[in-house]
Amino acid sequence: MTALGSAALVHSPLERWSRERGADVAIQSDQEQLSFAQLAQAVQAHADTLTQARAPATVLLDASQPLLQRLVAFLGTIRSGRCAAVADPAWPPSVLQAIQAALPNTSHEAPAPGPHTPFYVGFTSGSTGLPKGFRRHHQSWTESFQCCLDTFGEAAQSCILAPGRDSHSLFLFGMLLGLWTGAGVVVQEQFSAPAALACLQSGRTPCLVAVPSQLLLMLELAQHRGLNPIMGVRLILISGARWPRSRTDALQALFPQARIIEFYGASETSFIAWTESQTDLPDAVVGTAFDTVELDIRGASADSPDGLIYVRSPMLFMDYVGQQNDPSAALRDGDWVCVRDLGHIDGQGRLWVAGRQSRMLVTQAKKLFPEELEAVLEAHPAIARASVHGRPDDLRGVQVVALLQWADHSTPRPSAQELNHWCRQRLEAYKIPRHYWLCQDWQYTASGKTDHLALAHALLHTHKAEPSECSPCLTPLR
Repeated sequence: MTALGSAALVHSPLERWSRERGADVAIQSDQEQLSFAQLAQAVQAHADTLTQARAPATVLLDASQPLLQRLVAFLGTIRSGRCAAVADPAWPPSVLQAIQAALPNTSHEAPAPGPHTPFYVGFTSGSTGLPKGFRRHHQSWTESFQCCLDTFGEAAQSCILAPGRDSHSLFLFGMLLGLWTGAGVVVQEQFSAPAALACLQSGRTPCLVAVPSQLLLMLELAQHRGLNPIMGVRLILISGARWPRSRTDALQALFPQARIIEFYGASETSFIAWTESQTDLPDAVVGTAFDTVELDIRGASADSPDGLIYVRSPMLFMDYVGQQNDPSAALRDGDWVCVRDLGHIDGQGRLWVAGRQSRMLVTQAKKLFPEELEAVLEAHPAIARASVHGRPDDLRGVQVVALLQWADHSTPRPSAQELNHWCRQRLEAYKIPRHYWLCQDWQYTASGKTDHLALAHALLHTHKAEPSECSPCLTPLR
């Protein structure tokens, strides 16, 4: 394995690869590509432009540019000693303006970048409606790169397919990892399952970084087309949302030579825990901690074994940028960070994540984590996605309600009674939904996760309404 431990800056290896692998493809997009020599030249030119213009310490990147050019701008910005703030192309103008106003705007001669100077501001969903900006220094990501190589071996040092937006930290991490190792990266302007499968079939990208929704689309397409197993893939890294382990065997059949890895982490923490995906693994198990990660469960009791999960590692974020009063923000206690997930560690040293503190429901005086019920519902072959919510109920505290999206049309669709039977075989009675709603317009966040808040707003319009008065995107399941 190539020794990269001394590469203390995210962009440090580019100069080396431009000398040693100058003609090799560094970035390949749908329409163009750059070799390592071309990339290094373009990055330096962009850095020089920012220096001459005395650009601010933090530069908000132009999200309207093609993805390849955004990556050049990102690397050029950090090469100049500045911090690159990555905008989401889907932001409306009002959000973009608010984000720009919240960023530091002083112009100065940028200092030489160092391991602990900020290089990146990313954004994650905030409970106040404005995305939360989280800031990273170089070492937090170079440590993450090295941790990935140490944990997953040579396959993690091969060319990577990262078919998502750079505004999603998972995909940006995959893109920069491919450049850091010198293996290169293939990107997509917009995710395309046919293009992703074609790339993987070509053997160009032995490593795939993906979110579950992308993998499910690829599985459906491969089944529809009757594709043969793809033998050249060696490593699949899954994160960003819960992977439905009922589909692991199908994914393994499509990629027989691949290690299928699920990892648990957050934008503020990078890697926390990981596991080889297994069909029979309990849904709440996210695996064992990475070697450089320490875990501390706080607030657990005999009556409530799940406590807040605190993390300490060299991969943690620096701080938030902009708004400071978001109740969904991570908690800090010295060197420890908590993203408000609740869980416990079992006798085998495995971390179990019950769910996010903010989503926990209390029904019949008992705690219910929507994530557990969603996993059970999504394990049903007829259900593609589920979102669980609570509606006010004078007797129970809250009434458990599930929003559903059907899987492909070839699967028989159950009634509400049949779904209740499915849930009763796997859960305690108080966790069974009282009502099910079918959602025709499933909502996603910019990072491809189910947008539970948007779906809750749609559900709100159904409260105390007759079926004929419900939100047009929701229909009751009988």
